[in-house]
Amino acid sequence: MSSTVMSGTELAATIVKETAERAAKFERRTGTKPCLATVLVGDDPASVTYVKMKRNRCAKAGITSRHVPLPAETTTEQLVAAVRELSEDPAVHGILLQHPVPAHIDERAAFEAIAPEKDVDGVTMHSFAAMSFAEPGFASCTPGGIMRLLDAYEVDPRGKHAVVIGRSPILGKPAAMLLLARDATVTVCHSRTEDLPSIVRTADIVVAAVGKPEFVRGDWIKPGAVVIDAGYNEGNVGDVAYAEALPHAALVTPVPGGVGPTTIALLLEQTVTAAFAAS
Repeated sequence: MSSTVMSGTELAATIVKETAERAAKFERRTGTKPCLATVLVGDDPASVTYVKMKRNRCAKAGITSRHVPLPAETTTEQLVAAVRELSEDPAVHGILLQHPVPAHIDERAAFEAIAPEKDVDGVTMHSFAAMSFAEPGFASCTPGGIMRLLDAYEVDPRGKHAVVIGRSPILGKPAAMLLLARDATVTVCHSRTEDLPSIVRTADIVVAAVGKPEFVRGDWIKPGAVVIDAGYNEGNVGDVAYAEALPHAALVTPVPGGVGPTTIALLLEQTVTAAFAAS
């Protein structure tokens, strides 16, 4: 079997182009650009790189980026206050709190300080509920990007068995909810799942979001399955043993160039949507 590689880079370019056009329309209408505020606690190298990348993409899409750097010793109370201040600022349309935050901070409390209408990264409980009930709201950007990739490659989840490996509140769980809302039969696997390979072998759609390099092996993949690798590990390696998966999967995302670009594209798209909703 020959796999088709699902190019997130190409899809993201299309989304960003359309988003830039909408941002320009917003600026013509209001005289201001859509604004995304990024909040970074500490100076973790990977997080610094991610925020810089997102701010650069904002500039290319005609979106203003306001960066709020906070020291590593910031307390939960201080972070919550900073996020609430952005939530109350009418000039800010979207808020991105870069995660993970330092271990001493209550990350959930900080997320919940984001106003739902500005939660363009889809990290609040309000956004999770909207995803779960297929109601209007902002999707978590990586799961939302995954759904856009499935649509772009005409993969209809309806009636399919989707196995999500990982249950994080901003990736695995919302991915499961979005797939369920599209009428997939969803199994969520995690560190305590028994005989994981056997479960994965029954999947029509596999979403790997476990955070372990090349954790999903090629012989776990059902012939003809769609494999979405949402992992990113040191050395540009995903959660799926990519070369091993190619002979088995019908469609597979690469790392890099798969889910990652669509995540950022969706963040920009949702920021512009939030700006229009607030105008």
